[in-house]
Amino acid sequence: RVHGIHGRSELVLQGGASGTLVVEGIENIQPAVAGLPEQILVFRDSVLPPNVTGSDAPAWDISVNYVPILYPSYTPAKISMKPEQKQFWRVLNSAADLTMKLQLQYDGVVQTIQIVSLDGVPITSKDGKNTPTLLNATSIFLAAAGRVEFIITGPSIDVKEATLFTLFVDTGPDGDSDPTRPLIRIIPDVNATDPSIIIPNPTKPQTGVGMRDVLQMTPKTTRKLIFTENLDNPDDQKFYVTVEGQQIALYNMSLPPAITTYQDTVEDWIIENRSREIHVFHIHQIHFLLLERNGLPVPSSQQNYLDNIDIDFWSGNQNDTYPSIKVRMDFTGDIVGKFVYHCHILEHEDKGMMAIIEVLASNSTKNDGNNNDNDNWNPWMIGTIILGISTIFFVVCLIYKTRQFSLKRKSMNKVSPQEQNFFTTNSSQQEPVLLLQENHI
Repeated sequence: RVHGIHGRSELVLQGGASGTLVVEGIENIQPAVAGLPEQILVFRDSVLPPNVTGSDAPAWDISVNYVPILYPSYTPAKISMKPEQKQFWRVLNSAADLTMKLQLQYDGVVQTIQIVSLDGVPITSKDGKNTPTLLNATSIFLAAAGRVEFIITGPSIDVKEATLFTLFVDTGPDGDSDPTRPLIRIIPDVNATDPSIIIPNPTKPQTGVGMRDVLQMTPKTTRKLIFTENLDNPDDQKFYVTVEGQQIALYNMSLPPAITTYQDTVEDWIIENRSREIHVFHIHQIHFLLLERNGLPVPSSQQNYLDNIDIDFWSGNQNDTYPSIKVRMDFTGDIVGKFVYHCHILEHEDKGMMAIIEVLASNSTKNDGNNNDNDNWNPWMIGTIILGISTIFFVVCLIYKTRQFSLKRKSMNKVSPQEQNFFTTNSSQQEPVLLLQENHI
């Protein structure tokens, strides 16, 4: 998936600037996919025509692999499969703003699919061994930038209508309209041509996924992040993600990191939504493990490694609690440096809902803490230091030049008797001009 320039990411993605990057070798971790035909499906959103005014209209149209599925007809794309054939589908929600809930139905009957991975990480057992496994599901919530890979069994020859839908998603009073829409019509055909890519047999089988069991690690700290927004001016909407205790601010790349932490640690983050529409928390470079929703532990089947997750909307009632998630952030990998976290509904990200985190090397002696405004180098600090050094250099040069000038004046004032006589006898003439040759630094 390609990211655009901050402030224009939504426009860039809806213009088509996105795609997939497939890391091969999944068969070595999950052998159940070996030998299966592979389908890569990329969903994108686009702006509706300006003359669309229907009350049932979606906020955005959808396409799959650039095949448009347009309001109001919603004519789906088509895929032919051999009857009851198993296939491995890799799905990317590459939309800028669209939230999806995928479900497969055969003649109105909901089908079970087998999830292999979410957000690029294989589903694993929760026994501390990280053994790859399959997760049965009848629907998949797929927020913007979400990825899922799953195995489906195609319809029998007797099935009349086999359809992959996106179901209605309630995004909140201030959110977008995401109605139910058909996406792909699957046609059973004994003469169907297989996709060009077939997953190979394992060549380097692995018994586990190379990620630490962060459930068994003690978090270094617990932080709370808060999603808020200001929609008072429709022409100047503002969206914020703020670490509790810090000053609210729109994202600016010149700001210091809002969070500083260390490599080889884990942290628990509570992410709270105080707005009346859903948000999608996403962090670059690392993954996290989902622990809780709205203060309650999630089932073990939902404790999966992710880098992208939705947070439900707040009702707006002051007596209601704010929706939240709790995740365990995994900083145990090789990643150090500065990167960002943000809402992956790109309209929100473009309008300020993003911040910077810095991960320091594990052997760093730099002081951290929850609020690190005084610990981080930023352009203003660097500019101030450069200005100070330049000022000191200028003053030293000025003192040096003044001293040189003074010494030369004293030297010029020591004149011989002949010179004194010359000036006396020629007093009526114009006084001589003394030209001093300065030593320039």
